[in-house]
Amino acid sequence: MKALYRKYRPTKLANVIGQERVTKPLENALKSGKFSHAYLFTGPRGCGKTSVARIFAHEVNKFKYEIEDSYVDIIEIDAASNTGVDNIRDLREKAVIAPTEGKYKVYIIDEVHMLSKAAFNALLKTLEEPPKSVIFIMATTDAYKVPVTITSRAQVFNFELASPDIMASHLQKIANAEKIDIAEDALDIIVRRGGGSFRDSISLLDQISTLKDGKITKESVLEALGLPEEQTTESLLSAYKEGNIATISELLKKEIASGNKPEILAENLIEHIVAHPEPKTLPLLERLPSVKNPYAEAKILLAFLAEAAEKPIFAAQSPMSTTTAPKSQISPKAPLKTPVEAAEATTAPTPSPVTTPAETTLPSGPFDWNTYLSTIKSVNTAIAAILEKCTYEVKADKLLIYVERKTHRIILNSTNNKRVLNSNLSSGLAIEIHDSAEHLAKNGKVGKISDIMGAVTEVSSGDSPF
Repeated sequence: MKALYRKYRPTKLANVIGQERVTKPLENALKSGKFSHAYLFTGPRGCGKTSVARIFAHEVNKFKYEIEDSYVDIIEIDAASNTGVDNIRDLREKAVIAPTEGKYKVYIIDEVHMLSKAAFNALLKTLEEPPKSVIFIMATTDAYKVPVTITSRAQVFNFELASPDIMASHLQKIANAEKIDIAEDALDIIVRRGGGSFRDSISLLDQISTLKDGKITKESVLEALGLPEEQTTESLLSAYKEGNIATISELLKKEIASGNKPEILAENLIEHIVAHPEPKTLPLLERLPSVKNPYAEAKILLAFLAEAAEKPIFAAQSPMSTTTAPKSQISPKAPLKTPVEAAEATTAPTPSPVTTPAETTLPSGPFDWNTYLSTIKSVNTAIAAILEKCTYEVKADKLLIYVERKTHRIILNSTNNKRVLNSNLSSGLAIEIHDSAEHLAKNGKVGKISDIMGAVTEVSSGDSPF
């Protein structure tokens, strides 16, 4: 059985849909009999470049066009697999031979931008001094890769993607002809996923038509294509605008667990934002295009939470003065602490009272982790919740904090949150955040998506970073 996109490929310029600014000049050229020796068709994939090239090649020679036909005077070359200069030299040698059946020998060079530099130079020589009976029709999806020396010697026609209305009408006609019973909202999904490409859109309709007997509904299309529902997309964006990390985490986990690909989810989000732009959601347009393998699951999570890593998760802080700290003490959770150091840390220093907002002091004496935690907790519970899961070590003038989750390290290392950690610490100590050696040995350098989401959900139970 022939695929629908092949079955409904146009065979006349009058049947080409949505490309009137290309087909009209070509029809006028056919009527007048005045042809250029070279044409360059540019535009996105699936918008009809090759189909129009084949139609035009047949009509200049007055050949009857059937999809499966083959004429000696119409030569198609795939530049993607014939990129070398030898291929173009062979073309030049055969181009001087007179046509066999028609008036013109027509060369259709698809994906012409794939030719090598030497091949382009060889083609340029032929375009500069073309045989009178030869017409070149070049097609490309990447016009900027075609040398200007080539484009300047050809008539350039730009193809466009079809508008949603034109595509929907075309697909409905095909569905009616093929007796495909499909709901209007289901057809709208295919139109959006096809992105204006006739080939892609018709192929999707063909795929959907074989998956279910009876009427094709919106739900069956979403399920067949593995697409998230519109409600999920809207819920994710709503949670993003509200800064609700827990909801974002749960929705992403649910979608990934149900088999929806992060790349498809990102595409849907981009389409929705472009269709309904809002200042709060526009930053996502910068990050969502990068959601692709490897680690697509982690990338879509970080696309939503990138701002969280840069924004403070503290409510308020008091400016404090500075003192000095001892040189080496270690957390009770870490195996590095000595009995002597443990004894030194048993007495927690009492913070000096705040006299004025501009003149306060930090606790003096040996560093005590529990006192530090208590101070941070009074400022913000979210940071304290992360620190409670950490181990630490004091070395010389540094407080080394070891975290077990990569996301915890990202959050603590953000500019504003790092400032909070340092400003509530005794003078002479500087904080450094490190991954736990034990955690890295167990999980490797890249954590699981479930770990990252779990960590973010825990942080969101405190003060929101948005």
